[in-house]
Amino acid sequence: MVATLFAQHNAQRAGLLQAAVDKHLYEPRTGLYIQTSDPAKNHNPHADLWGLCALVQAANEMEGLNPGKVYLKPVVKAIDQYYDPVPPAPGYASYVVKERREDRYYDDNQWIGIAYLDAFARTRQRTYLDKGAEIYRFMMTGFDTVSGGGLYWKEGDKTTKNTCSNGPGILLALQLYEATHKKTYLDTALLLYHWTNEHLRNASGVFWDALKPLENNRIDSATYTYNSGTMLEANVKLYRITRQPEYLEEAQQIAAGTLQRFYRDGRFHSSYWFNAVLLRGYLALYREDKDKRYVDAMQTYADKVWEEDRDAGSNMLGKRPEKELLGQAGMMEIYARLATLK
Repeated sequence: MVATLFAQHNAQRAGLLQAAVDKHLYEPRTGLYIQTSDPAKNHNPHADLWGLCALVQAANEMEGLNPGKVYLKPVVKAIDQYYDPVPPAPGYASYVVKERREDRYYDDNQWIGIAYLDAFARTRQRTYLDKGAEIYRFMMTGFDTVSGGGLYWKEGDKTTKNTCSNGPGILLALQLYEATHKKTYLDTALLLYHWTNEHLRNASGVFWDALKPLENNRIDSATYTYNSGTMLEANVKLYRITRQPEYLEEAQQIAAGTLQRFYRDGRFHSSYWFNAVLLRGYLALYREDKDKRYVDAMQTYADKVWEEDRDAGSNMLGKRPEKELLGQAGMMEIYARLATLK
């Protein structure tokens, strides 16, 4: 009964956020989204791609939660307006291409690819698999053997190799392996996995932000929930694929490390969307070992956010007056995912 009540509350909150995004952050005339609810704070007429990286995943979870309803289509159509086919491989730019040519980030593309492959697993629509494979090809243009391997963060920028471009890269490759059983995808995942573990994992199982190849491989030791979240989920996926227990044990250590590092006073101290990525890892682990303490902590956090951060007039979330697309989408995903728990 309690679990059912939590599920209902989470589903209701996700639905209210979805409606708020459509009302306050979507522009039907162009089919595009805007960055925040305050036009004076927006540095561009439309949102950067990053916000859509969060929204496309949230839309997929909303469709899973509400069979028969359509949430993905308008987000995919918006993302299409960021598509830039320039060499060495087509990919998505960080801003609307027809308005201005901008950089392409490997992680932005990976997040979209992950969502598309989740949509493929749910719907079996081939177009999502094809898009995911295309993003993989773009991603691999960011790989070289400088500093022992790994993916750069941004196209043309050789200054930084980040957990945020390697962790989701591992996940994208593993999803493609699960969908196609082509060994090259698993080989890529393991290549990136070993490099990231060797260079960016700390002793507690939390992952640092980046390695700087042009600065004698200096480590940027900042920590964010999403970096550990991708590596947590990657270990669970590798356990499912190989059934090798060391991957499950590593996932459990990462989960424990993140709870100790980021969780206090009932909140995960990182951004809404970063915490959504961490929840993906927690849920993947829960499905394997049935240890619910990490998911329960995220439920406590989600409740606090709704109680303490919600603007009653708009139903949007955030401490600042302007409400960001990225944050609304992150919490929408959290509530939608938590609503599926029995």
